[in-house]
Amino acid sequence: MKGTLKLGSISGIKIEVHWTFTLLLIWVAFLEIQKGSDLNRIFLNEVLVLVLFLCVVLHELGHALTARRFKIKTEKIMLLPIGGLATLEKMPEKPSQELLVAIAGPAVNVVIAIVLALILPIQSYFNFDAVVLEEVLYEPTFQNFLFYVFIANVMLVLFNLIPAFPMDGGRVLRALLAFKLGRVEATKIAASIGQGLAILFFVIGLLFNPFLILIAFFIFIGAYGENQMVQRNSLLEGHLVKEATLTNITLLSPENSVQEVIDIILTGTEKDFMVVKNNKVLGIVTQKEIIKNAKNPSTLVRDIMDKDFKMVDASLEITKVLELIGKEKKSFFPVTMENELIGAVDMTNISEFILLKSVKN
Repeated sequence: MKGTLKLGSISGIKIEVHWTFTLLLIWVAFLEIQKGSDLNRIFLNEVLVLVLFLCVVLHELGHALTARRFKIKTEKIMLLPIGGLATLEKMPEKPSQELLVAIAGPAVNVVIAIVLALILPIQSYFNFDAVVLEEVLYEPTFQNFLFYVFIANVMLVLFNLIPAFPMDGGRVLRALLAFKLGRVEATKIAASIGQGLAILFFVIGLLFNPFLILIAFFIFIGAYGENQMVQRNSLLEGHLVKEATLTNITLLSPENSVQEVIDIILTGTEKDFMVVKNNKVLGIVTQKEIIKNAKNPSTLVRDIMDKDFKMVDASLEITKVLELIGKEKKSFFPVTMENELIGAVDMTNISEFILLKSVKN
């Protein structure tokens, strides 16, 4: 992914930071300069931001490592100005499992806060009045630094447990609702609550804090997208690949040229093709690859075909193909039945299948 810096990996999970994270560091420094702070104060706040995002990484690792217990892999953890995002293959469908994965992140911050509370004289900070406390906390001491980290972790717990789906609290809400209502209805309710809270965050963000506007968009779009996905999977439940297989398709020979494929694309609706010889699939040629090589029409497809592809069985559930599309980042797969090639399945045809099923229902 462009615009990211790889920081390394933990337990096989890549840790990356998006370039926009630097904007947060610049913003923090700008605010301190506006206040007239010295270099020590600016440096302390920059280090505090970095430590807080270390806590965010640990939070996301809590989700990822708990999901691993249920055989769900996590590709990476991405750090953004608004927080962290663990890219899980999928969320557990069993309510009990989703509940554990959802609360694992905030639980990490609770542990961090408890450890700091045992180290620091927390009570003494609350014995001061507001004016004195502000003066005490302004001193750039290590104890104050740890107190800020303590408060930040408490805030992370409280904020993440707001029932704004798809945030942690929203996922906890869906899991609890799913015990009684089922996953589809629980998602619909949790998503509606999440979108309502997103609108509230947006309004508050306009008045007080622009970062809340970004969070509002993330919640609103995330809630809508996941609700649509769950509804879609519900429609596809029990349906097999053979029901959405493309059978009236053009099979290319390794000796076909790019120009011949361009002619096929222009005279029909096909975009991606299988390269076949002796009824054996040798590779896949996508529309994107054809466009890329359109300046060299005499190029043979055998020289540009993708030899790294997956075959799917006609008896496989369509939802499994959707998972494969997300995992492989490809959307066209040859389909076999009893080891014989019968056609192909792609995202376009699956989408049409979903549309027709939704109309019937």
